[in-house]
Amino acid sequence: MENPLLLFPQLNISASKDKSYYKVMKSTIKEEPHKASKPGGKQKRNRLSLLLQKPEFHESDHLGKPGNLAKAPSVSPEEAVKWGESFDKLLSEKAGLDAFTNFLKTEFSEENIEFWIACEDYKKSKTAHELLPKAKTIFETFIQKDAPKEVNLDFHTKEVTSQNIHQPLIGTFDAAQNTVYRLMEQDSYPRFLRSDPYLNLVKGRNPSRPTLRRRSRSFTVNDFQGVRPDFTVW
Repeated sequence: MENPLLLFPQLNISASKDKSYYKVMKSTIKEEPHKASKPGGKQKRNRLSLLLQKPEFHESDHLGKPGNLAKAPSVSPEEAVKWGESFDKLLSEKAGLDAFTNFLKTEFSEENIEFWIACEDYKKSKTAHELLPKAKTIFETFIQKDAPKEVNLDFHTKEVTSQNIHQPLIGTFDAAQNTVYRLMEQDSYPRFLRSDPYLNLVKGRNPSRPTLRRRSRSFTVNDFQGVRPDFTVW
């Protein structure tokens, strides 16, 4: 009987291909454990999802961030209501000043209140020797062109202040301070009174503990209510 490989030579070719394919698959299977040992994108996403499920990532207001008034938890609703009587009343109380400063930080305009505070401190100088270094610092920080915290002043006010800086007096910054004061009173102060942090204080809510939380996107029973199963996928 003749050799079947001679009669059907394609069997030999097929066998060689099968052996080659088996070797390739075998080497691939051996390499898989090494690849799995390295942290892949899927593992990174799993770790990220675990982090996002932690409670601190589900606060509606992050504690310690500007605007949540966490620094004034002892403010009573009665005190907060008084802040709405006038802008001067708000700034005259430390808790109100701190709350308004935090609010301006959320609007990225805290340079206005910082300039106003610096001017108040400047006017408390007891000797003439204190005026010059303080005046120079205030001018370079808030008034000169391209200052790091430049406030919005009209040309005339800025020009007069720049001329008086060489021989500073107690009232050197009065015009500039009054301009910034009116700007905050007419623009930022009304928005502060409408802000959620202030309204929470008026209502007696504890600002250090947010009233709302963002729910995790983990599935719940409610997510499946009203959903009809699709048996066509089976």
